[in-house]
Amino acid sequence: MNISLHGKRAIVSGSTAGIGLAIAAGLAEAGAEVVINGRTEGRVLQAIKHIQSKLPGAKLIGVAADLSTLDGASRLFARVTRADILVNNLGIFAPKAFFDISDEEWQHFFDVNVMSAVRLSRHYAPQMVTAQWGRVMFLSSESALQIPTEMVHYGTTKTALLAVSRGLAETLAGTGVTVNAVLPGPTRSEGVGSFFQQMAEEKGVGSEALERDFITENRPTSIIRRLATVEEVANMVVYLASRQASATTGAALRVDGGVVRAIA
Repeated sequence: MNISLHGKRAIVSGSTAGIGLAIAAGLAEAGAEVVINGRTEGRVLQAIKHIQSKLPGAKLIGVAADLSTLDGASRLFARVTRADILVNNLGIFAPKAFFDISDEEWQHFFDVNVMSAVRLSRHYAPQMVTAQWGRVMFLSSESALQIPTEMVHYGTTKTALLAVSRGLAETLAGTGVTVNAVLPGPTRSEGVGSFFQQMAEEKGVGSEALERDFITENRPTSIIRRLATVEEVANMVVYLASRQASATTGAALRVDGGVVRAIA
């Protein structure tokens, strides 16, 4: 299968590191013009240099904006007026006991993980409908299906994204615009790597051993028995962005290494 996204413009929110950066690189490699987004100009420029070092001919646009806020989203809308592909990747996570999560933290998680995706989809999807072609994706998580007790607020926001994704897909039925959710499992992203490194230092063990123990103790249903790579997640997104994925919509596609014990 030869995936070509030449002539398409993609926006990837939260794409300066981890899964978002890998998705941006994958879309650029397929020929798309990609909008790189992060909260600071420095991080955005660093991400652009990283991609260009591997793909010298990549077409990239950098927009520094905090998309968890209306002001930040408005800044993106003013700079990038059109998109063919929208990947709502921006998200945060933080392990915390349920009884210690404040109202402010709940609201912050919803602003970052859910409302950023709602705002961007509400703005760009109508343009895709007019063009009779478009791709909208939401980065959810296996935690949407198996709410982690160590971060209930995170899992709840990821479940919300599944509802938004399916609802928007049905709203856009017959328009030529597909809408899907992607559910990564435990993935070796920058944030997760830092989390494991910190835990390893606190426990006085190696990070690789800690990762193996995490899978064994916390995700024992994993079939691949390891963390996924960010590139493995990005590959699914690149496919969904392609013309070849025209009949895939309203779906929640897992890249979880088999963690979720379900046939469908």
